Amino acid sequence: MPDSIGSFTFVLHSHLPWVLNHGIWPHGTSWLNEAAAETYLPLLTELYHLVDTGYTPQMTIGITPVLTEMLIDDKFKNDFSGYIRGKIDAARHDREQFLTEHFPVRVKTAEFWIEYFSRMEDAFHRRFNRDIPGAFSNLQKQGIIEIITSGATHGYFPLLSRDSSINAQVKCGVESYKRVYGQQPRGLWMPECAYRPGYNWKNPITGEEGDRKGVEWFLAKHGLDYTFVDTHLTMGGMAHGVYAARFKMLKDLWDRFAAQFKSNVEIAGRSPYNPYLFGTSQPQEPVAFFTRDERTGVLVWSGEHGYPGDGNYLDFHKKHYPGGHRYWKVTAMKLDLGQKMEYYLDDVPARLDDNATHFKNTMKDLLKNYTAQFGKQGIVTAMYDAELFGHWWFEGPWWINRVLRWVEDDPELSLTTVGQYFDEHAPVQQIGLPEGSWGQGGGHWIWLNEWTMWTWERIYECEKKMEDLAEHYGNREDETLRNICKQVARENLLLQASDWQFLISTWSARDYAEARVATHYENFSKLYNMAITYGEGRTVPQGNWEFLGRVMGDDNLFQEVDLNWWRKI
Repeated sequence: MPDSIGSFTFVLHSHLPWVLNHGIWPHGTSWLNEAAAETYLPLLTELYHLVDTGYTPQMTIGITPVLTEMLIDDKFKNDFSGYIRGKIDAARHDREQFLTEHFPVRVKTAEFWIEYFSRMEDAFHRRFNRDIPGAFSNLQKQGIIEIITSGATHGYFPLLSRDSSINAQVKCGVESYKRVYGQQPRGLWMPECAYRPGYNWKNPITGEEGDRKGVEWFLAKHGLDYTFVDTHLTMGGMAHGVYAARFKMLKDLWDRFAAQFKSNVEIAGRSPYNPYLFGTSQPQEPVAFFTRDERTGVLVWSGEHGYPGDGNYLDFHKKHYPGGHRYWKVTAMKLDLGQKMEYYLDDVPARLDDNATHFKNTMKDLLKNYTAQFGKQGIVTAMYDAELFGHWWFEGPWWINRVLRWVEDDPELSLTTVGQYFDEHAPVQQIGLPEGSWGQGGGHWIWLNEWTMWTWERIYECEKKMEDLAEHYGNREDETLRNICKQVARENLLLQASDWQFLISTWSARDYAEARVATHYENFSKLYNMAITYGEGRTVPQGNWEFLGRVMGDDNLFQEVDLNWWRKI
């Protein structure tokens, strides 16, 4: 586009941990049902509507392998049908109650909920044929969107103690993507945007140390072109690492890293609006990274200062029971729930227009300033958790619709996907990055602290055992042994999910997360011992076979998993 001042892309990261067969409410399958009804289907509905009206709403969407595996599972599909029917029935009950109690505004909102969930039900069953990943895949095949992958179960790469673990997380993520979406992925979202370069790494719990490869090495190994990092990694370089002050073990790790790491190429004038290549001395294909834009990010991420805190939007916290529908608006962020005012749908479109206009103008100003400073066009990479839109900020998908339309209509802007931008503006500059994440403090504290140390002790134990299994039995042709080992591998992957430490540290579902860690560790240990017993030719008790069958039914993801992915690098 000759008149363009620069490019823009949304990058939405869709993720939930494996919850099928592990609880329903308040923690479990209800999370998946809510996200499907309030985020994934609404986003699809808006995207397909844009296409139907002649737009090409290019955006980049990450769908983690573990989320994809749940969305294609018949158990989810059948359960979701009942869930959404229950939401419709609850709204009808609310309407009758509010009619009796003479709350006309709430009656109108109840009627909206009936209509809204009826539309989601129709979209799920008829338009998308109960196949949410397939609906996204269809848009990708048309060149409308780009879907990227992630680590298999969202394992936290920098703290995994074995290179084989990162290799397996990436390899499994790529293979699952190819099976479901029918092509090789080009991009990967590093879980929690967490990156660690290659250096002589010291295990923060066991003290074991040794040379480790940078995360980018594994991306290159499995044919990935690019990934994403948080702003401070690109812009702050070695100066960051403030999380170390909160946890001695992490301070030791940071000090060790800082003493050894040197950027391969020193570059002045870094910018989050320019993609770079990872600076590395390791022989590999170059891997690019795009940087999250903080300035547009805070406009959505912040509940207090961003658009979701607008008093006219639907309040997330106040719900009407037993159905759980919401009938009140934000009103004011710090207002007591009892003082929230009723939600008026008619007030919403004007606020969405204002917010979308402000967002687009902010983004244009950033691109103009970048061009003035660097003499070339840049890209604003607006990165968010997908679940912010619809689930946390109910009106979010409608806002995305406006932004996509207005950016595409603006002759000064180029709406793009990351892969398309990568092809048209291949990065050539290298930057050596420190390790870090987009978590609190920019480091690892959320995932490794005094509350979560015990989870990493179990993860590290299982990582070593996985390498041992791969070395001893990776080439065995015995189908029974292979099935046992594949289930051991699944439990290992599920144990590594970064969600468990996040939920423990934030106290949002602490008991549930701790129970899940204990469950997958116990499953792994029993099945590991079973694999050794069987592999050595000894008799396996009948109860162990029954246990294997139950666990295979509960955790039946990643059918392509291969024990050899855990061989020592």
